[in-house]
Amino acid sequence: MHQSWDDLIFLHWACDPQEVQSRLPKGLLVDTFESQAHISIVGFKMNNVRPFNLPALPWLSFFNELNVRVYVVDQQGVPGVYFFSLDCDCWPAVTIARKFFSLNYVSTKMNFKTDKNKYQLTAQRKESALIAQYAWQTKNPVQKAVPGTLAFHLTERYNFFTEKNGQLLRGQVHHEPYELIDTHCTTYSEAPIAWNHFSSPQRPPDLVHACRGVKIQAFSLVKTDA
Repeated sequence: MHQSWDDLIFLHWACDPQEVQSRLPKGLLVDTFESQAHISIVGFKMNNVRPFNLPALPWLSFFNELNVRVYVVDQQGVPGVYFFSLDCDCWPAVTIARKFFSLNYVSTKMNFKTDKNKYQLTAQRKESALIAQYAWQTKNPVQKAVPGTLAFHLTERYNFFTEKNGQLLRGQVHHEPYELIDTHCTTYSEAPIAWNHFSSPQRPPDLVHACRGVKIQAFSLVKTDA
């Protein structure tokens, strides 16, 4: 499947490895950096989502997304991410992703505004009074994450894991390395972390990145050996 992830914002917090591990499916281990786990909120525009050799559809292929993820390895040491939630404002996409990719997509009211290098993203679930609001401004330079750094650990992930009927599954994506942009985040929210019943960091993100976008190839889920 082809897709584009555009105007991304990454907000990362260090967190308790034991809390993360207690929430993971069997077969996954929390992947730490310098003995710390991390939980991240990632917002972006999902564009041109379409199967290979088919055109994009206006009512299905373009939407906003805000996900909460942690960093894991499977029993074979394959690194990836595990999503606790993926909020988006396109209910057909939610239905398809839940059915065919076993991902915890949630239909959510969202708004994404851009003005040159300034961005605003809001999200609110129907059942929650909490509103997730983000505002950020990008500035030069643009650079790829260096292997061995925290930025590389948190962004250069090409596998995701999910679970269906007790079976651990792995999905794979291919894309060029993210070109990360220095970012000034003026407004942020921990609401998506609260939606997933994690302990609140109660502080600004420890690390923030932005990226103008990458083109993605996503592949079918496969069973792991767990």
